[in-house]
Amino acid sequence: MNESLPADVADVLGAVLNPDNPVHDALRRQVPHLSVRARCTCGCGTAYFELDTSKVEPAPTGPSTVVAAEAQLVTEADECPGEVLVFTQGGYLSWLEVCSWSDDIEVTLAAARHWLQTPS
Repeated sequence: MNESLPADVADVLGAVLNPDNPVHDALRRQVPHLSVRARCTCGCGTAYFELDTSKVEPAPTGPSTVVAAEAQLVTEADECPGEVLVFTQGGYLSWLEVCSWSDDIEVTLAAARHWLQTPS
């Protein structure tokens, strides 16, 4: 999706932002202008974005912080160890969060990327 955006982040955003959803489509148009400002240090893969808002229009999500997209992660064994959330602030992509609900299955951005692209 974007050369300056790491492939794992771009792939997960591409998987959870549905182009048929008008809000998601507006957010997808922001992706080429995103860069990763910081990543969570625990290893989960959560990424905080930097966005040049002068180059894009805000998505119609409202002025506050909003979960604009979410996807539950389902393993090949039909277990649901976590989810991915995409947050916006004021209609602009703000961060992508990788959440774990499991003590037994490691949930990382790489794992999320795989589970989102693997049909269950």
